[in-house]
Amino acid sequence: MQIQQLVYFLTVAETKHFTRAAQLLEIAQPSLSQQIRALESSLGAELFDRVRGNITLTPAGEALLPIAQRITADVETAQQEVRELIQLRSGRVRLGATPSLLTGLLPEVARRYRRRYPAIRLVLEESGSRDLVAKTASGLIDLALLVLPLHADDPALETVPLLREDLVVVSSPREPAPTDGRPIAIAQLRGRPLVMFRTGYELREVTVSACRRAGFAPTLAVEGGEMDAVLSMVEAGLGLAVVPSTVVAGRTTHRVTPIAAPGLSRTIGLAHRRGAQPSRAAQELRAELLHYLGAASTEGTLPQGTQLIAPAESP
Repeated sequence: MQIQQLVYFLTVAETKHFTRAAQLLEIAQPSLSQQIRALESSLGAELFDRVRGNITLTPAGEALLPIAQRITADVETAQQEVRELIQLRSGRVRLGATPSLLTGLLPEVARRYRRRYPAIRLVLEESGSRDLVAKTASGLIDLALLVLPLHADDPALETVPLLREDLVVVSSPREPAPTDGRPIAIAQLRGRPLVMFRTGYELREVTVSACRRAGFAPTLAVEGGEMDAVLSMVEAGLGLAVVPSTVVAGRTTHRVTPIAAPGLSRTIGLAHRRGAQPSRAAQELRAELLHYLGAASTEGTLPQGTQLIAPAESP
């Protein structure tokens, strides 16, 4: 008995017609008939009743049907598992993330992943959240760490929330402090020069919206920068900026001022394209990330101002 013979048997059983089955299998009908006869010979029983062109299963065929279905399903599963294992010995994973996460969170995750799968090439895409949504939806990125919730007009992505991250106000330590040491209210940003991110960064929208809710339009001293540029401009004393706490954790180049209650925060989630199962390599990267976050939360080593909101998963 051969696996291919079982596939032929199932196709004939489904179509109840040798000619149609041969067409579906893309083989000649005589070859199909020969293989079915060989299968019947190996089993010692006929599998089909062939009466006036009507093809029906014999009792032996009825008995074989569920067994053949299980066998072929198991073979397909085994083939898929092997293909996925091969993927872990070559290939790439394209991961998109906001700049704050690439500098604060992902280096350690990437190190651990690289140690486990040295043959997988990890390609990083640094961009704002809205840009990452579009690239993930179009298949240019396998996984993306981005800000949730998604906008109503964003392409449909599968997402899972991971972290809640506090936002803070940063300033140059060479300039006067924005407060007397207490948290700063959003209203206290009125009239103060701000260094603003370029369009497409969720932080830009969050900051501008918070200012407008407080009754004023922000004063922009410099705008259009990426994360590194914004931090450099702030360090040079050109203005204040609202950034994630993880970006400046442990830095001495910037003064960090918490935002007064209720504060500002953002939710970071992991996304992939809806309806497209990530590759095995991408699934393993996701598992490594969740495992790392869960362990860091348990050990109290998450960056200050972040809180885990997703369950840990072992890789």
